[in-house]
Amino acid sequence: MAQIIKLTFNPFQENTYVVYDETGECAIFDPGCYSREEQQLLVAEIDSKKLRPVRLINTHCHIDHVFGNQFVHEYYGLPLEIHRDELPVLKAAPQSAMFFGLPIPNGKLSPEPEKFIEDGDVVEFGNTRLKAIFTPGHAPGELCFFSEKDRFLIAGDVLFFGSIGRTDLPGGDHYTLINSILDKVFPLGDDVTVYPGHGPDTNIGYEKRHNPFVGG
Repeated sequence: MAQIIKLTFNPFQENTYVVYDETGECAIFDPGCYSREEQQLLVAEIDSKKLRPVRLINTHCHIDHVFGNQFVHEYYGLPLEIHRDELPVLKAAPQSAMFFGLPIPNGKLSPEPEKFIEDGDVVEFGNTRLKAIFTPGHAPGELCFFSEKDRFLIAGDVLFFGSIGRTDLPGGDHYTLINSILDKVFPLGDDVTVYPGHGPDTNIGYEKRHNPFVGG
């Protein structure tokens, strides 16, 4: 059974997720660890459960979700995996850091991706299988990751508790995001727990009934 560690990092209060199972293998999603203290906290959480990171994945590449990419890449020797449509977003991340007045940790923000994940691909580690779902709108190449067995979704910035991702950044589009939620996320089932890129966990049933941005 897959389990999840949630860590909230950086000035944007971004949620980083470590997904692991009984084998001890784990995947790190959206490492947002910015400071040395946050990097150490990520390592301490992984070490405390004796986990072995085997995959480094970005749901999308906005600055707050990639602050820790280079650290995780170097510390654990992991290649970066993203959707290919996020390449321009990743390349623009250093400029975004400058815009917000945030120095880049360790002088380098992220490695180049070594693998592209496509819609429908299955991300495997240990006994865990997560289906990649292409959900653009907040970012042009955003992916969510769905566990059919354990009924959860790593949702990036697609769907939040009572809200949705912003669509005013380059590559964003409001109607595309709404369609991603209605056509790709909501059909997964009301019982599915949603782990968003910011804020508290939620579930699809609650968002169907109460989220004002998608008809709740």
